[in-house]
Amino acid sequence: MNFGDGQIEYDFPERALIFPDGIRDGLEVVVENGKIAAITERGHARAKEADGSPPGSPRSRSARLRCSVPAGFVLDLHGNYLAPGFIDLHVHGALGRDAMEASAEGFQAVCDYHASGGTTSLLLATATAPLDSIADVLSAIRECCCSIKQIAGVHVEGPFISKAKCGAQRAEFIENPSRASVQQLLDYADVIKRITIAPELRGAFEAIENFSHAQDQRQRRPQRCMGRGGARRFRTRHAQRDTSFNCMSSARRRGIYRVGGLLEFALSEPRISCELIADGHHVSETLMKMLYRAKGPRGICLVTDATAGAGLPDKSQFSLFGRDCVVEDGVCLLADHSALAGSASRMIDLVRTMVMKVNVPLHEAVMMATENPARAVGFEAKGCLKVDADADLVVLSPELECCEHSVAVRKFSLTNPRFQRTNYWCRLVFIRG
Repeated sequence: MNFGDGQIEYDFPERALIFPDGIRDGLEVVVENGKIAAITERGHARAKEADGSPPGSPRSRSARLRCSVPAGFVLDLHGNYLAPGFIDLHVHGALGRDAMEASAEGFQAVCDYHASGGTTSLLLATATAPLDSIADVLSAIRECCCSIKQIAGVHVEGPFISKAKCGAQRAEFIENPSRASVQQLLDYADVIKRITIAPELRGAFEAIENFSHAQDQRQRRPQRCMGRGGARRFRTRHAQRDTSFNCMSSARRRGIYRVGGLLEFALSEPRISCELIADGHHVSETLMKMLYRAKGPRGICLVTDATAGAGLPDKSQFSLFGRDCVVEDGVCLLADHSALAGSASRMIDLVRTMVMKVNVPLHEAVMMATENPARAVGFEAKGCLKVDADADLVVLSPELECCEHSVAVRKFSLTNPRFQRTNYWCRLVFIRG
């Protein structure tokens, strides 16, 4: 159902709205033209209007819309929780489709699948490949960003990674960042939001400075670049840890002494936030709990790292830029079982894992999927429920399933049977034109 550019009011009582500091009840969210126009106490808008609130104020508008909507335009959602739409900073693919196809049809299929898990914004991730192939993907995504609203940019993963810790990536295409290769990627600085760089590579820090300078020129703030592997020095102004515990160095013996790797450095440095693939396969419960204790709820960004196997039946085969892969027991593997090949999860699956297995409060798990990734890439209007934020929203059931989602209130399905069996009620009211 497409509501166009009309006005929409959400009325969510019964402890439904999820904020970073908790879950609150008795609030109304007014959405207008794809933006959150007001968040007020339930019933307060009508009382204020009776007391003489100025016409056109958000509270007055909230009360007026509710009173004037025809019965056919009132939709009882019967949901429990309203949260900001999830933001996934690391998505390779789904349903047998991969970002490396450089296909608008493929991009749309990936976005639609991950939207079913509550993701309203995502960064499509490249694989390690020849730079010309990566450039083709960047060009195709640039052309599709306006028509596919969920695409918020690109995460370039490879070719500047460690050969010693390349996981399922193709080692033959890994290279050191040179001035020419960095410049080839800088030609797409408008769509690249993140880039994975192993800091121990020759030329890594010069490349990080060049990418950061380009982002400074565009946004007047530093672009955070991520690092794989070990490093003698790390400039935390640019630091974001890619997929914590996976493909990274850890504590080891150097001579007679034990020294920390990049993992321990990231855990100990408060200015570094860490990505976590909380699918229950990439990282054990114990390690997830350790990361949560070390970084706290504001220091973790949940990412799926989903590859083309996401959404496919068990035992399905797929390709990761020429590497044969298979889906087994809910995770993606290289066909020879020598390494993980990304996840088969959606963001809601990660949120559920953090709540059910790591014992993280729901509002903190949601923050790891919304506010934290939004802050990490500078998406100031996303990942939050506040006035003037984009109305990218997701409705969650008490079992932590995604009932509905919207992207700036352009897309909303009302077919999930869970709406008929929850204990709390919510009402969606919208005005056309």
